[in-house]
Amino acid sequence: MTIIRLAVALLLASALGACASSSKVMLGQSYAPVDPSQVRIYTTPPPGSVEIAQLESSSAMGFGTQGQTDAAVDRLKREAAALGANGVVLMGVGSTPSAGGMSVGAGSFGSNVAGGIGIGIPTTQKRAAGVAIRVPAASIPPAEPAPRP
Repeated sequence: MTIIRLAVALLLASALGACASSSKVMLGQSYAPVDPSQVRIYTTPPPGSVEIAQLESSSAMGFGTQGQTDAAVDRLKREAAALGANGVVLMGVGSTPSAGGMSVGAGSFGSNVAGGIGIGIPTTQKRAAGVAIRVPAASIPPAEPAPRP
């Protein structure tokens, strides 16, 4: 029973460590929140844009998939939208390897002997950084048409 409790505690601890997160440093004033679908990603700030905050976000732990990158960027967009930004200047996307694994120990006491196993599964977490900006309506470039199949 004790080993089961230990395994459950380890699984919970690793799940909590795998949670996505975000952080911000305010650079200017915030505005009324906007719909995250209105937040556009830029490589350079459009003319007349105003910086609101520097943002960082991360995905949940996984195996370094494109979905994790998309999740980290989507989190940036949601954080920017909550501050009233309608754009994010993407500064970079990268990966952070996990430093953990899971193991269960073994031992003996008197005539009782217990065994254990160790499992190490390499995982990564995707991280994205950007600057939330407010772009005046007159400075928003037109959306590019979707590619034709």
